[in-house]
Amino acid sequence: MLCKIFLFLSLWFLLPNSDAGRQMPKLSARKRCADSECSYAILIARAIQDYNPADCRFISIRQGQLVYVYAMLQDTGNLFWAGSVQDSYYGGQEARIGHFPSTVVEEVQALEPANTEVKTTKWDFYCN
Repeated sequence: MLCKIFLFLSLWFLLPNSDAGRQMPKLSARKRCADSECSYAILIARAIQDYNPADCRFISIRQGQLVYVYAMLQDTGNLFWAGSVQDSYYGGQEARIGHFPSTVVEEVQALEPANTEVKTTKWDFYCN
């Protein structure tokens, strides 16, 4: 019995820790978008520096990549935006929407005004 417990604990510590499939803390209660579903891009931005994400709520961005911004979080002083990277860096991979600091990008082209305020949901910060 003691061997089974030791084996179980050993395997538990060897498994990688992952945020996948977990609800993460909210970064904000509100966000500004172009529409109520945040389905239209607000602007296109270019990364001025690399950004390595802190956890699964965020996306990795490399200097020079284009980012389509869909939402601007409000409770954080507009520090975090949500968007997807659009560049050949990902090759054939599907684009993933995530958060990133607004300070790592510069606006290239405005697309739609961000006049709609929307409450964030738990799905905005869910790690899958």
